[in-house]
Amino acid sequence: MKTGLVLEGGAMRGLFTSGILDVLMERGMGHAFDGMVGVSAGACFGCNFKSEQPGRVLRYNRKYCTHYKYGSYLSWILSGDVFDVRFCYDEIPNRLDPMDYRAFENHPMEFYAVATSLQTGLACYKLIRKVGPLEMRWIRASASLPLLSRPVPIGKNLYLDGGMSDSVPLAFMEGRGYEKNVVILTRPDGYEKKEDRLFPLMAKAYRNYPAFVEKIRRRPAIYNAQLAFVKEREASGRAFVFRPEHELNCDGMVHDPDVLLRVYNLGRSVAKKRWDELQAFLAGDPPRA
Repeated sequence: MKTGLVLEGGAMRGLFTSGILDVLMERGMGHAFDGMVGVSAGACFGCNFKSEQPGRVLRYNRKYCTHYKYGSYLSWILSGDVFDVRFCYDEIPNRLDPMDYRAFENHPMEFYAVATSLQTGLACYKLIRKVGPLEMRWIRASASLPLLSRPVPIGKNLYLDGGMSDSVPLAFMEGRGYEKNVVILTRPDGYEKKEDRLFPLMAKAYRNYPAFVEKIRRRPAIYNAQLAFVKEREASGRAFVFRPEHELNCDGMVHDPDVLLRVYNLGRSVAKKRWDELQAFLAGDPPRA
């Protein structure tokens, strides 16, 4: 029986996810899962679970959140990306706060990053076994927000944020044979996604990619249906769900280290509070489908 981790995105709300993952690592659960899928910030931050580096996500986000190359409109004006590509996907992981690539490769857990094809509007689930330039491009694509990032070319296709096509890929993990899944959401219970007020602008910007525009148009309905699916699986005992107890009040671009610490600590608090429930879920057998 395979167990999986499903990590929703949410830009800097992902610090909530990182708080939970750090508690899991600190308490000896770094190898408790057979597979993990991350979307957007879930991919960018979640890969540190596979590289077994608790504290790294909080550390580099707090250190560089005030840097103009790390989530600012100035970076967008100068480079075309609110998160400067070279700074975020080369300088930080390779020099400023190195990612442990060897630990990542040696960890047996499967890790998937989700990106959205501009040509088809479909989700692409990339299995990442190591972290090289190509793999880093998939992680970057997963977190490249429409309008605020340039599309990422990989092969013959262009990709953007995985959250546009599959924000909570629990069904994907079940389809891969993961019978028990721990889902980490970054929105509280009862949240309902509304139509994006920037949709008209996105429709114009990506008018040459009608399938992608249609996926963005349908995203609220798809996302809300996914949340309903997660709740059904939670109620039936096939999924365990971590979610914030209330809105995190954390915007996509955060330049206050204390806000990031607060969100991270909320994740840690939830993980500790529900620790015994998590252990019981992982130890039990899932109900038959």
